[in-house]
Amino acid sequence: MIDIAREYHVALPAWIDDELAGTPGVLPDRDDRMRLVHRLADRNWREGDGGPFAALVAERESGRIVSVGVNVVLTSGVSSAHAEVVALGLAQTALGGWDLGGEGLPDHELVVNWRPCVQCYGATMWSGVRGLVVAGEGPELEEITTFDEGPLGADWAEQFEARGIDVVHDVLRDEALAVFRAYRKAVDTEDGVVVYNARGGSA
Repeated sequence: MIDIAREYHVALPAWIDDELAGTPGVLPDRDDRMRLVHRLADRNWREGDGGPFAALVAERESGRIVSVGVNVVLTSGVSSAHAEVVALGLAQTALGGWDLGGEGLPDHELVVNWRPCVQCYGATMWSGVRGLVVAGEGPELEEITTFDEGPLGADWAEQFEARGIDVVHDVLRDEALAVFRAYRKAVDTEDGVVVYNARGGSA
């Protein structure tokens, strides 16, 4: 019999509880949802769990927070453990199914601190969310952090819209860039800050 691994584990880091303490379970204002995402993204890289990325799933109209996610690639050892994938998976676990747009459910939106990478683009598209809220898009993320986000097409937002997923752009964009710049400064000046997918197509 072939000896193979049969499961893997991805979980939020313990510090999430401290960071969420005192945060209301309902954030009706979209800017407040993004502020929470930025706060989690900034703490995440400082804690060493992964890159400066965070996401949350909320009920679009009420603002009830269903889940949060941060990038835990480094601590989990799983390359797909990006913030969006973690947030979506935890929301689906909380709601008991793979379709966040299923019958009888309120519309859900994914809030993330930049346009999704190629992996998270697909994960978002098939998740059932009815909305995607991003702090920004464009080359700044890759230029600042040196992460390789993959070959996403210029019509990425239109492809979401064509599938009934509304896209909201540029929510607290400058705050997202500030987190990325703080991360880059640490990459350049500190030991132990790992940019784990910076091959840029190279061997």
